[in-house]
Amino acid sequence: MKILFDVMGGDNAPDANIRAAVKAIHEVRAEIVLIGKESIINEKIKEFYNKNSVNEISDRLKVVNAEEEITMEDIPTKAIKSKKESSMVIGFNMLKNGEGDVFVSAGNSGALLAGATLLVGRIKGIDRPGLAGMLPAFESKFLLMDAGANTNCKPINILQFAQMASIYLRNTYNIENPKIGLLNNGTEETKGNDLMKESYQLLKANAKQMGFDFYGNIEGREAFSGVVDAVVTDGFTGNIFLKTTEGVGKMVKSNLNKEAKRSILSKLAVLTALPMLKRFAKSMDYKEYGGAPFLGVKKPVVKAHGSSDEKLFLYTLKQAEKFAEADTVNKIIDEYKKLEPNDNANELTKSE
Repeated sequence: MKILFDVMGGDNAPDANIRAAVKAIHEVRAEIVLIGKESIINEKIKEFYNKNSVNEISDRLKVVNAEEEITMEDIPTKAIKSKKESSMVIGFNMLKNGEGDVFVSAGNSGALLAGATLLVGRIKGIDRPGLAGMLPAFESKFLLMDAGANTNCKPINILQFAQMASIYLRNTYNIENPKIGLLNNGTEETKGNDLMKESYQLLKANAKQMGFDFYGNIEGREAFSGVVDAVVTDGFTGNIFLKTTEGVGKMVKSNLNKEAKRSILSKLAVLTALPMLKRFAKSMDYKEYGGAPFLGVKKPVVKAHGSSDEKLFLYTLKQAEKFAEADTVNKIIDEYKKLEPNDNANELTKSE
């Protein structure tokens, strides 16, 4: 297996990317291909490890040169079409041509979506691919989809997000008949805007034949209770939800650290409670869940957080190997061929 890794993407690139890849090579079975400016990669390898090339670290580490870079300021589709020698475009073309099994990047989200759909291609029948990010919950975890790929959605998109999420959870996490909730501002069936009301009816009508258990509407505060395996919504709402969650987690950690240093008694109390606090911190750490797979494209693509550090990249690379090994993309393709939404979904697709 071969992981294609864009080392020029992300706020902490290329340092965090390279360090994570070197650490990951001892924790994954796959070969890791670092795609980026070879001169810079070699400079960093010399600086960090006093080696002349990645080959001196492991024969499963490779480098593919990419002289261009897609920045966060670039217009996504234009960048994909014009920057042919960028690490992102080279990575996508390698994936498309079978020169790798999964592509990982923390680069421009819009460009990543554009590249995944234009260069790799959407699965037949999927209207829009979506980002599926895993988040911690009480004594469990849950999948959020769409976590930011599509700011404007139709009800059929929400239905397909639920369908793809259920296939992903079944095949990658062995969760049979996943319970899926629709993120809304109330639990009643009549709550929400037109998108959520129509999506509710589609999910309710198609859940059984698509192999998931529709929980109904779920409010943001209940999503972390562990009652559902996945939460579906449009990408605009999902991305705000995701970043708010990350912000709250950082705030809790900062406040705990501040209180722990307030006095001698506080420090003693922390020492006594240290094992419990470590378990709590681990359960709240979203970094351990890695990045977010793009579900709905023909090959495995994983979007790492733009602010990924060495630890988060490490978990994302491990997650990417697991995602590819589970062959989830082909299982989505196969299952989607067999699953036909009922007349309500078909009529809605035609009308929109």
